[in-house]
Amino acid sequence: MISNASKRSILRWIHLIFTIPILGYVYSPFVELPNYAPVVRFVFVPVLILSGYWMFSGVCFAIIGVAVWLGAYYLSGVGAAILSQVALFIARKIWLVIRARNSKALGLST
Repeated sequence: MISNASKRSILRWIHLIFTIPILGYVYSPFVELPNYAPVVRFVFVPVLILSGYWMFSGVCFAIIGVAVWLGAYYLSGVGAAILSQVALFIARKIWLVIRARNSKALGLST
């Protein structure tokens, strides 16, 4: 079994390495953008979301985050995809607050 510190280190390196092509996409000449756009949108950004959310709050939330991003982007574009991530974080916070209140009411410690 891999330790949590090793897992975080691996995820951190994945996150950093997959950021490099996005920086290239952002700073590349405008003429070359159509060549990079699909790969950045459907490979690099989802991998960044997956690794970042996995480090932040676990694999389940990461998979949900990537699925919501890809679905919203595919159906409505980048604006809807960003808003879907905001809504996902709000839903997660509400869930955490409700779970904390329920455990406090039952006298359980989290």
